[in-house]
Amino acid sequence: MLKNTKTAYGWIAILLHWVMALAIFGMFGLGLYMVELTYYDAWYKGSLDLHKSIGILLLGLLLLRTLWRGININPDSADQHASKFEVTSAHLVHLGLYLLMFTLMLSGYLISTADGRGISVFELFTIPAIPFSVDNQEDIAGQIHEILAWALVLLAGVHALAAIKHHFINKNNTLVRMLKVKK
Repeated sequence: MLKNTKTAYGWIAILLHWVMALAIFGMFGLGLYMVELTYYDAWYKGSLDLHKSIGILLLGLLLLRTLWRGININPDSADQHASKFEVTSAHLVHLGLYLLMFTLMLSGYLISTADGRGISVFELFTIPAIPFSVDNQEDIAGQIHEILAWALVLLAGVHALAAIKHHFINKNNTLVRMLKVKK
């Protein structure tokens, strides 16, 4: 089952969810590592190029995921006894995760293209820079990028804790249906 149904997620939604989750946490770890490097460290340029390339691929996956979510059925809540507060909170957290991912990737793009050069993606193709920049764009976008990265990881942690709560306390299949396809 590739597509979602009213009661379950399909393989495409599940795969996009977990690939992006793992990549984002990996990128967060790589980012923490990178900020400790100096210009003269052996892996300074390599880690930066890797971070930029994966970031562009993640943006592509995020656009695909948003499109897939828009053209697919969104499964009903697995918790039929959820309060209006819980349903609204879940909706706001999902919206927040998407907004944070988009703005985080945009800020990364603004950091990387502040000098007017495009972003080479694994030396396969280049994403062009916008033809203008603002004073201190790299520094401003860098501060925003760091704040957004921490916010995304924290909100993803809240999201994960809520899924665990639904699994172990509410004893519903909220978590399980994002791990495997229900036939």
